Amino acid sequence: MPLAVLAAGASWYGRHVYDAPGPLPATRVVVIPHGSPSQVGEVLAAAGVIDSALAFRIAASVNVFGAKLHAGELSFPEKSSLHEVFTVLRTAKPVQHKLTIPEGLTAIQIARLLTKAESLTGDAAPPPEGAVLPQTYAYDYGATRASVIERASTAMQRALAQAWATRMDKLPLSTPAELETVASLVERETARPEERPHIAGVLYNRLRKGMRLQSDPTVAYAVSNGAGNPDHPLTRADLEVASPYNTYRIAGLPPGPIASPGVASLAAAAQPEATDDLYFVADGTGGHAFARTLEEHQKNVARWRALNPSAPIP
Repeated sequence: MPLAVLAAGASWYGRHVYDAPGPLPATRVVVIPHGSPSQVGEVLAAAGVIDSALAFRIAASVNVFGAKLHAGELSFPEKSSLHEVFTVLRTAKPVQHKLTIPEGLTAIQIARLLTKAESLTGDAAPPPEGAVLPQTYAYDYGATRASVIERASTAMQRALAQAWATRMDKLPLSTPAELETVASLVERETARPEERPHIAGVLYNRLRKGMRLQSDPTVAYAVSNGAGNPDHPLTRADLEVASPYNTYRIAGLPPGPIASPGVASLAAAAQPEATDDLYFVADGTGGHAFARTLEEHQKNVARWRALNPSAPIP
């Protein structure tokens, strides 16, 4: 048989092997190591992506498909041929994981969230309180928890700088840190977006008049030692706890944030609603009843108590 015919046959067989559907029954994500083609082939074969680590190694050795092969967490389609496998290794971007940090979490809660996050590495020491911006962060397999905290901290610095630069005139604030502290109180006081500027307006009114803020979330922060929520409903005894964060006992703002506020709460702290109100209390529907005078407030508290007779404080 002429050599040309043998060569053509070998070429056809090789192309058939490279283009034939592989054994993978469904799309699978595989962590590809930094290593030799032999090591990569063994990983792919063990994961069921390819039939033969030898065929993979031969293809890589002759550089059939060219270009450097990437390491990382990659997604291989169902029944990927060797050709498709090499295409993924050569051109695909690593699988993206996502971590969502909800608004209003404390540093301790955020550290716990990072500890549980899949595919992150390294320790997750709690960041400084209020240091990270709540939002969703994408990351690759093997990224460190410290790197996510660093990105989230940079995002908070930008968001806080923007809020400070756009703040209303004559707010009773001296520094961006104080604005963030107000925003953290707003974040913890209400889950309703439409209430945030109103809550901020009340807090500023009380600061201007030298009234204690008497914010329940600051008491919860103090009683829980920064964990966010105590293991019991707040009691009147809790209102007397000695802490620089207990705004029932201290005048002015607490020494720092009590949680990480989101962009909306930062905006509310920078652009509060113009209001004469000095008080608010839960209204029993998830929102708050606001009042300008103590008499009006006491009526709102009485209505709240009627709806919640067993609750220790409003």
